[in-house]
Amino acid sequence: MTTHDTSLNDRERPALGTRDYLRVRFGIGRPPGRQDPADFVLHDFATSERRELGVLVERAADAAESLLRHGLEASQNLLHAP
Repeated sequence: MTTHDTSLNDRERPALGTRDYLRVRFGIGRPPGRQDPADFVLHDFATSERRELGVLVERAADAAESLLRHGLEASQNLLHAP
């Protein structure tokens, strides 16, 4: 989770009313070998990845809920604990 996202465009940023906000990041990993990252991002999920997708989306939803209920620091400690 981070407190600033530079990827928001000029129309989205004013709607928030601030440059300080929280977000939950949902990562896709790194491309294998020298594969172009754009191709990797746009490629369909592999069968094994599709099986895991429901669990990963649920974890992201849990992270968002924790962020809203408990705040950033407590959520980071909970979600990133070893």
